[in-house]
Parts: sequence; structure tokens; C-alpha cells
Amino acid sequence: MSKKQSYYIQTDLISIFILLVCVSLLSIYNAQQLEQYSTNFMLQQAVWFTVGIGIVAAIQYLDMEQIYKASGYIYAFGVFVLLVLLISPESIAPYTNGAKSWFNLRVATIQPSEFTKITTIIYMATVIQKHKEKFIKPSIKSDIKLLIKILAVVAVPVALIMKQPDFGTSMVYLFIAGVIIILSGIHWKILTTLIVSITSVAGATLAFIVKFPDLAKQLVGEGQKYQIDRILTWFDPSQQASDANWHFNQAFMALGSGQLFGKGMGSQEVSFPEAQTDFIFSIIGESFGFVGGALVIFLYFIFLYKLVMIGLSIYSHSPFSAYICFGFMSLLLVHVFQNIGMALGIMPVTGIPLLFISYGGSSVMASMLGFGVIYRIAVENSIQNDYLFK
Repeated sequence: MSKKQSYYIQTDLISIFILLVCVSLLSIYNAQQLEQYSTNFMLQQAVWFTVGIGIVAAIQYLDMEQIYKASGYIYAFGVFVLLVLLISPESIAPYTNGAKSWFNLRVATIQPSEFTKITTIIYMATVIQKHKEKFIKPSIKSDIKLLIKILAVVAVPVALIMKQPDFGTSMVYLFIAGVIIILSGIHWKILTTLIVSITSVAGATLAFIVKFPDLAKQLVGEGQKYQIDRILTWFDPSQQASDANWHFNQAFMALGSGQLFGKGMGSQEVSFPEAQTDFIFSIIGESFGFVGGALVIFLYFIFLYKLVMIGLSIYSHSPFSAYICFGFMSLLLVHVFQNIGMALGIMPVTGIPLLFISYGGSSVMASMLGFGVIYRIAVENSIQNDYLFK
């Protein structure tokens, strides 16, 4: 293998991906043993991963400069698709669980908000780089402008997603924006004011929901009352007779029943809905026990660490690429923390999937789209480092 070819073999990223795919397929296979569905989810997941590998390969024909120049159009297209989703007839975009979040194309269902997470991250990275090129010597005034720009970029997709409505996905976008804001170098005084304000509002909102749950349900409307129930279940599972409470109890029972080493393949006994998606970590715990669950968390930790290292390494050469790494890192972090936290009972029940493991075409392909961009960044970082040290 020539030196030039070796740049495109990022062994660490390939190894992480293969391990995640193996965990995903084995876990989904075990979830199918509950016999709640007739669909072969494992086979479909394998197809989505195959399509995703094609996406990753296609992205390698681009370079980050091309993606940088096209980022505005990419972002606008993502926003446009979200808008089309809202105005589409129910025959194309039906309401599911009270939310209009999916295109039903018969051959497949697509959730645009999963893909716009990636397009939004890419455009936020562009905005930051252009701002830093314009304001070489930052000031309080220029940092406020940068903060407004980042918030404006994320506000558009969040507003459209809230109209669906999909509160959980909207919070993912805001978390990503928060991490990007912190890492963008904005002055600590602005960050402190922002963090205190957000914490105060969030705390007051949660206190209001817990203290006045009936009034909170009236304010959110009929279609979103279940969100209030989920929050109340999170605070006190013993006093809430809701679907969220039952889901949590079953998932928690499955997770705990695996004990240290799990029950093994095909030994699932605890039945609960959406085992292959929202509660896949409970399947992992039941199948492979505490040891298996801990290894999966460690694998994610290695992935997050790798993303940070790539970002730090390429920052001096391409801040744009670095902030994409940090954005994808924050996306992965919030999904892992929320999904696993939900299974452990430390986070409220939401529909946030465990990226690269939970079943789902949109989630897998969007994750692979982001992974493809990260892989391209790693390739260019290897080329740049080799050039510098020749």
C-alpha cells in the first residue's frame, strides 16, 4: 500500500465503527426475540448500514473546502425540507404520536430533523470560521455578534421542529449549539450570563411543571400532555401511573435482570415497546449484563475522545473542520447521555435514539453522513500532519 493510499485508511475510526455495527446488529437481533413485531429489524439495519457506508465513501470524493463553500446551501436545503414537511398533506407526512416528524414514502420513512442536525452543525462551523476571519482581535462586542449568529442559525430549524412538535429533538439542537458556543471562544462574562439565564429559566420551568402539573398540561395542549407525564415520572416514578412510567419500569427491569454478565443471546424475557430503538441499552444490559453495558459506554468514550483529538489537531489548519468535529462530538454525547440515562432512570423518557446502535433508517443514515464528514476531516488531518513533518 502506498503512502497516499494509507491516508484513507483511518484504522481507529474504522475499528470503532465496526464494533458499533456489531453491537447494533446483535442487540437488535436479541430485541426481536421478544416477538412483538414480525419485521426483521436486524436485516433492515444491516441494509441501512450498507447504504450508510456508500454515503461515507461518496463524501471522500469531496474535500472540506468544497463542503465549506457549499455549507450555506446545505443548511438552506435542510431548513427547506423541514418547512416542506410541515406543509405536506398527511398522506405524505402523517401525524405519528401527535407529531408530524416523518415523510412516509411507502418504501421508507424519513425523519428530516435527523439530517438537519448535521447540516446545522456544518453551517455553524462555517459561521464561526468566517466570524473569526473577520474579527481577528475579538472583543465583547464581536463576541456578542458571534453569539447572535450561532443562535440565529440554530433557531430556524428549532422553530420548525417545535412546530411538529418534537420537544426532545429540539433540545438536542440547543445542546449542540450550547457546546459550540462554549468552545467558540466567546468571552467568559457573556458565557456566564448566558448559562445563569438558561439555568434559571430551565429550573423555573421544571419547578412550575412539578408544582402545577395540571396547569402545565393545559398550557402545552392536548398533544403534548405526555411530555409533562414523562417529566413527572422522571422526578417521582412511584407516584405516576403513566405510559412513561410503565415503559421505564419494564426497561429498568430488563436492564437489571442481566446482572453482571447477562443472559446471553436470544434469552430475552422482559417485554416492552420500542426495545429495538428507544430502549436498546436495556436490551444490551439484559443480554450482556453490566460488563457488556460498561464496554459499550467505554466504546462511546473512545469515540468521543477521538473526535476531540481530531478537532484539536486540525484546528490550526481548519477551524471549520475542528468545529464540525466538536459539533458531532456534542451530538453523539447528548444522544448517548440521554438514551442511556433514560434506561437508567436518571433522565426523562424521550424518543432520542442511541446513535449507531438503535434501529432506524434516518438515524443511521444521518449518523453515517456525519461520520463520513468526520472521516474526511481525519484523512485531511493525516495528510496535513504528514506534510508538516516531512
